[in-house]
Amino acid sequence: MKSFVWYSPQAFAERGYTVPTTWADMVALSDRIVADGGVPWCAGISSGEATGWPLTDWLEDAMLRENGPDVYDQWVTHAIPFNSPQVASALDRVGSILKNPQYVNGGLGDVSSIATTTFQDAGLPLLDGTCFMHRQANFYAANFPEGTQIAEDGQVYAFPLPPIDPAAPQTILVGAEFAAAFTDRPEVQAFQAYLSSPEWSNAKAQAGSALGQSGWISANTGLDPQNLSNPIDRLSAEILLDQANTFRFDGSDLMPAAVGSATFWRGMTDWITGQSTSETLDFIEQSWPAQ
Repeated sequence: MKSFVWYSPQAFAERGYTVPTTWADMVALSDRIVADGGVPWCAGISSGEATGWPLTDWLEDAMLRENGPDVYDQWVTHAIPFNSPQVASALDRVGSILKNPQYVNGGLGDVSSIATTTFQDAGLPLLDGTCFMHRQANFYAANFPEGTQIAEDGQVYAFPLPPIDPAAPQTILVGAEFAAAFTDRPEVQAFQAYLSSPEWSNAKAQAGSALGQSGWISANTGLDPQNLSNPIDRLSAEILLDQANTFRFDGSDLMPAAVGSATFWRGMTDWITGQSTSETLDFIEQSWPAQ
């Protein structure tokens, strides 16, 4: 579940802030936090050889909300160029938050510090109130110190990144792991079938809960979210199982490796450190493999 914004329910309650339900509400909340003397957002994209990937998620989420899933699919498959106007508009929308020096980078530095802050550390300022929102996937729960209360009324929790159009369906960016078989022997096929079953999904959830583990969820329609012990995992499963929602897979993971795990990461890093939107998108576009 990638389309999450982490926040502190306790900090919000203390200051009278409410969870935004539209993108405009989220911007208005950011402005209110600035007016109150705070810094609304914290972010970090440093991740070794994969530095830049959190920004690809930001852009993918903005593409979905601004242009809808059909245009998103065209972008991912290169039916429209990477440097098309729709992509430029979505990236500028991201920039209106992450390149705004009043909005970032609470507890960590200025805009340039986003490039040097590890993604693991980026959301920790939520705990001391030096930032108030951090966009990151459900698995970010594992980066908070042991004992952190993750709950709807706790130290940290998350809400879905809101839509731009209030009338649009909730659109969620997702990622996943895959069970790949290297032989078609009957017992291998049987094991794959088991891994796709509700029986395994619920057994896995119960075992993880018994061990105090979190971060694993399934989109299997037979999964009972109550078998997940972590509140953010339960929320994630409930969102995944809601058929009213629209889902799209992580775009960079679907693109050719020369783009999705190379120039896309690098381009986003250069963009957050000062490169223009047009230069960034042109750079990524020219790397797309010939058809």
